[in-house]
Amino acid sequence: MTHLAARLEGVTKQFGATLALAGVDFDVAFGEIHAIVGENGAGKSTLIRILGGVHRPDRGAIFVDGKSCHFASPHDAIVAGIVTIPQDLRLVPGLSIAENIALGDLPVRRLGPVALVDRPRMRDEARAVLAELDFAPDPDWRVASLGFAERQLVAIAKALRRRCRIFVLDEPTAALEKREIERLFAVLARMQARGTAIIYISHRLDEVVAIADRCTVLRDGRVAAVSKRGAFSVHDLVTAMTGRAAEDVVTVPVPSGELLLEARPDGATTVRLRAREVIGLAGLLGSGTDRMVRRLFGAAGEPAVVEMRDEARQFRHPSDAIAAGIGMVPPERALGLVMNQSVRDNILLPNLAALSRLGIIDRGAGNAIVAELIELVDIRPRRPQLKAGALSGGNQQKVILAKWLARRIAVLLLDEPTQGIDVAAKAQIHTLIRDFVTRGGGVLINSSDLGELARLCDSVLAVRQGRIAVTLDRAAGFDEPKLRTAIGG
Repeated sequence: MTHLAARLEGVTKQFGATLALAGVDFDVAFGEIHAIVGENGAGKSTLIRILGGVHRPDRGAIFVDGKSCHFASPHDAIVAGIVTIPQDLRLVPGLSIAENIALGDLPVRRLGPVALVDRPRMRDEARAVLAELDFAPDPDWRVASLGFAERQLVAIAKALRRRCRIFVLDEPTAALEKREIERLFAVLARMQARGTAIIYISHRLDEVVAIADRCTVLRDGRVAAVSKRGAFSVHDLVTAMTGRAAEDVVTVPVPSGELLLEARPDGATTVRLRAREVIGLAGLLGSGTDRMVRRLFGAAGEPAVVEMRDEARQFRHPSDAIAAGIGMVPPERALGLVMNQSVRDNILLPNLAALSRLGIIDRGAGNAIVAELIELVDIRPRRPQLKAGALSGGNQQKVILAKWLARRIAVLLLDEPTQGIDVAAKAQIHTLIRDFVTRGGGVLINSSDLGELARLCDSVLAVRQGRIAVTLDRAAGFDEPKLRTAIGG
């Protein structure tokens, strides 16, 4: 008989007028990978936050290893053997890799009555757990110096160091490329063989089909389907999630227009972005693609010289780039939003000057812009006064995109714009990108999803060791395998 690691019965959770979960039943067994999928806002994150002690259910029961549990805090869940890797990672940028991995359970050595942090042991333990992920940075490096995908590996290593019995991963591969994903899957297979129960949340449905023993589909806070391995396909999951099959965007080439931006993001190679053009950046983890995007936005800690419509400008700060007509969607939503402010205020934040007359903001005009954009990008729920932090990850991403669309900027820099977004929302954002380009904008997109680059881009820059190595043009033909070869994957 299967030994259940955790079971949730009749779990209901409501936030104000929003019913996030309605009588959900869910369980996971020791030695099983049980996936949870659903559209953004379906209730996935709320469910695992309840299991992780972040939220308390309004109704329902939680059982861990057959025992009834009432978690008052995340610490209670950790004590029960539940470790969660959330989308926002929860690392401390100012601390080292080793310190972040050990945080909350620091190794100590005693000198009489005095307890001191055992830093050599802390470094050794960090190296050992990172080696399981085939990742070998200096453990004394500050986390702030790492790219998003590397920080994600540190967060996973932190969880692996704890002897967890139930391991919960929320979008763990969103910013990882193929080699890192294969490495993670190998780690999960070892943990599964040791009897760890694994709950896996992902919008990458092909991954779910490949690794999950069971899959639960949530729709509008309810269980829409539960299927065992071999009984579901990507098409089945999309249908259960949405009630329809998702349609992907087909890129139709359009003639490019005037030169919008000219720069050397790698310090050597000149890149020219024209109106009605999408240029992609592709590279393996650590290749430097993310730094190139930050540099063009004045956020890399060093000045960048950028020509905008034949005028040379120096970007020392993101405000310089914004003033020149450039917007950026960062890979971490917390960097693009003020989480404790409303959806309305976040959308209008870069546009306050345009809405002000003699220091007075035209609230009516602002409300009209927000209402139009909430409909355009399909932000759910349709509540502009709701705090951004209360939205699902996918809807937070839409708010970031909406604030730049409201400003009517000329160039969009997109760094992993669809990570952690469901298939329907991903197609929707692809449509918004193409619409922005059709109206005369230019887009530079960095993505670990090579299929996404192949579908969206007019050309792709393959990056190796911080330098642009190859430029691939759509006119000459490229697809995902060609991009993988170009980046050395």
